[in-house]
Amino acid sequence: MHKLAFILLLSFLLIIPSSCSDDTTPEVTSLEAKNMINLEYGSESHQKYDIYLPRNRTKDTKVLILIHGGGWNAGDKSEMDAFKDFIREQLPEIAVVNMNYRLADVNNPPYPMQINDIDIVVTELRERAQEFKISNEIGFIGASAGAHLSLLWSYSHDTKNQVKMVCSIVGPTNLLDEAYINTPNQDLRTLLDQFGNDPDVLEEVSPLYQVNSTSPPTILFYGAQDPLIPNSQGIGLRDRLVELNVVHQFTLYPNGGHGWVGFDLLDTSIKLKAFIQENL
Repeated sequence: MHKLAFILLLSFLLIIPSSCSDDTTPEVTSLEAKNMINLEYGSESHQKYDIYLPRNRTKDTKVLILIHGGGWNAGDKSEMDAFKDFIREQLPEIAVVNMNYRLADVNNPPYPMQINDIDIVVTELRERAQEFKISNEIGFIGASAGAHLSLLWSYSHDTKNQVKMVCSIVGPTNLLDEAYINTPNQDLRTLLDQFGNDPDVLEEVSPLYQVNSTSPPTILFYGAQDPLIPNSQGIGLRDRLVELNVVHQFTLYPNGGHGWVGFDLLDTSIKLKAFIQENL
């Protein structure tokens, strides 16, 4: 849940065929691409987001929101730049939002503060949809702690049913997992203690207990050698998605840790692109 060792390589991006049309008929460009950096959505320094609007966008242009990791108390949206570049290269018709959120400290626990920040950003996107020329339909890609927040918001805080797909890359799903409760890893224990020790709260902040039969399509990627995320986190949510008959995909890389490279990374890129195209 610290800085994610997960870098999308440009060479991989070039390998995957882009979704651009082969139609050579000249298009009338209605809108140019537009990037807006560090838009403020609150008064605190971390309450900022970047939005990348594609050319020729319309009211039907879907939006992918990126949520960085960092153990809920660290990290920055710049760590998701590789994902942003991947989407803009491979799925150029989609708008991308890369957001920061308030970081937890001794006086400010992650929940509900960080979920509230996602609420604010989604609400602002909805209110500015006509200005930005985008749809209200969104998807999430989260990494590590950001994947936990993406799943949790999508499963239990999407009151307007805007989320069409969510991607978790090594995200925690069950803070009541015995592998967490009984961990001898003091660093990991310190991270988890940010949520307190009330079982009701831990259940409330665990995507595993919030998912239901109407939850959005979900794609999960985990590493079997991850020192921070026990295999049970991904497998448990996969099994629950099967029980609920929720559209999903699950990949566990045998040699993957808290991130991966090489052919495993290429596999992630291909699967993620196809899942977005099919569900967003």
